[in-house]
Amino acid sequence: MNSRPGREAFTKKEWRLIESLATPARVQRFFTGMPYNWERNGDTLRSFREMVKAHEAHCLEAAVGAAVILEQHGYPPLLLDFESQDLLDHVIFVFQEKGLWGSIGRSRDIGLHGRKPLFRSLRDLTWSYFDPYVDLTGRIKGYGVTNLYDLGNYDWRFSPRKLAKIEDHLRKLPHRPLRSSDKRYAQLLTRYQKYKLRYPDRSPAYYANRRQWLL
Repeated sequence: MNSRPGREAFTKKEWRLIESLATPARVQRFFTGMPYNWERNGDTLRSFREMVKAHEAHCLEAAVGAAVILEQHGYPPLLLDFESQDLLDHVIFVFQEKGLWGSIGRSRDIGLHGRKPLFRSLRDLTWSYFDPYVDLTGRIKGYGVTNLYDLGNYDWRFSPRKLAKIEDHLRKLPHRPLRSSDKRYAQLLTRYQKYKLRYPDRSPAYYANRRQWLL
């Protein structure tokens, strides 16, 4: 379905939620407050409908959920995929306001949540994630954007099944390279390792660009 579904396609609960989340900032707060989906019972990739039922989400489920919600408020369903050296990609919903890019995200790490619409390009937006992406294995190597309408009639809004086609689509998506300094990466990695030794159960929030975060 390449057109926005009408109100009648949603349950009353779903529609109340959509009406209450009319801005990207509200959607980000909704997902920040939602329990993270640790997939303890096996891999999941839930549609918006199934995510609402489960009341938990990992990064791709939150990105798809944000796309469904904000589609109803006039935003195109755009996803941005970060390609990492450890093959653990991160996916966010991206949007534009007054020509500037922002994002909505959900992660185990607070630094990988959303960004305010402050960025002139998707490359600049991606760079805002580079430092927080560095953990024990992660490093952004490239980024790619897609519109969920490119999936044709695939049901990413309401399907009760795992949305495997989205995963496959993102893997095949052309990614633009993001070249970075090995010295800078090594410094970020050392800082992260020291922090986790001291605070093993915390997500670091010491990054200089926190004013750009959409919390």
